[in-house]
Amino acid sequence: MGHPWGRRLMRWRGASIALLVASAAAGSGPPGPAAAAVPTSVAICPAPGPGQVHCMAELAPLFGAEAGASQAYTPADLQSAYGLPSASAGTGSRIAVVDAFDDPNAESDMGVYRSHFGLTACTTADGCFSKVNQSGGPAPPAPNKHWSVEISIDLQMVSAVCPNCRILLVEANSARLDDMLAAESEAVALGATEISNSWDRGEFAGELADDSVFDHPGLPITVAAGDAGYGALYPAASQYVTAVGGTILRRGGGSRGWMETAWNRTGSGCSAFEPKPSWQEDSGCSRRTIGDVSADASLSPGVAVYDTYEFGGWQHAGGTSVAAPIIAGVYALAGNATATLYGSYPYTHSNSFWDITSGSNGSCSPPYLCQAQPGYDGPTGWGTPAGTGGF
Repeated sequence: MGHPWGRRLMRWRGASIALLVASAAAGSGPPGPAAAAVPTSVAICPAPGPGQVHCMAELAPLFGAEAGASQAYTPADLQSAYGLPSASAGTGSRIAVVDAFDDPNAESDMGVYRSHFGLTACTTADGCFSKVNQSGGPAPPAPNKHWSVEISIDLQMVSAVCPNCRILLVEANSARLDDMLAAESEAVALGATEISNSWDRGEFAGELADDSVFDHPGLPITVAAGDAGYGALYPAASQYVTAVGGTILRRGGGSRGWMETAWNRTGSGCSAFEPKPSWQEDSGCSRRTIGDVSADASLSPGVAVYDTYEFGGWQHAGGTSVAAPIIAGVYALAGNATATLYGSYPYTHSNSFWDITSGSNGSCSPPYLCQAQPGYDGPTGWGTPAGTGGF
């Protein structure tokens, strides 16, 4: 635990966190193309208090390395893996990212990421990027070094998938659920065409009363399914959102050139409170089943992310924090938002997904709620995007 990054994380999360930094901690530099693995991930945000939500960011350090020198996936990798028309589509969409607290370096860090990977600039000056508080005003909430990492991941994954999209960052005053819901409503009011949420909390008896915040036909809202394995979380469980699970994405295999399995820590499950949407026909859960679709979430090797408010630059990132903004970006590329009804579109276009048939996130009954299988399953939903036809 000698590296400063590890010491900071220990202060955040306590002695229960085990951080493995492998050879990089010994000063041998970042993992290069031949490296077998990257350091073990650690959840960035602390455990939520009463009434609070938890961000889904997972991170491991590159120790100052340029992202291009590591195995971490780039925008070109994600676009290739999911067959996306990122160079030609997305103009006219405005993706909102809803997070807690302020990241003072959000725009500049996103600028470094986009420039490094040859993406067009997206700035306040050119009208592509805007940042507001939960009331829509310019005064930012208090900064927070945990949530700043989440913000970096979200903005940069939206950039990676839909570089032609405009981006709206709405920062809630705190991680309290009522503040997050206010920020969500502000994103709707400001004309977002898609909304990405990389945060959750445990389900609770009054959640149906909060569902109206997400009830917007024609406005796709993605929510990370969670990073703690089998179990339902909110608002991923909401009947009005697209719940996004996580996969392990690997290079190689077949004509696609990529392989995927279910990530063993992705969330999934059967809601305790949410009614079953009419388009869900699985028989093992009488209420809302989580999730709907999925995308890369594993930190092995993870995606490249640039963050300077807490860390010194390039990092490996993972978690369903990565998957949720990827899927929001795919919705934007499809340009079909006004025809979507909550998370229903993938269910009638299931042939437009890579079917994930192996991997699990726990033990459950019936097994499909926690084990990948042909067709629909809880951990990966209908699978990962094979182009934009499922959105």
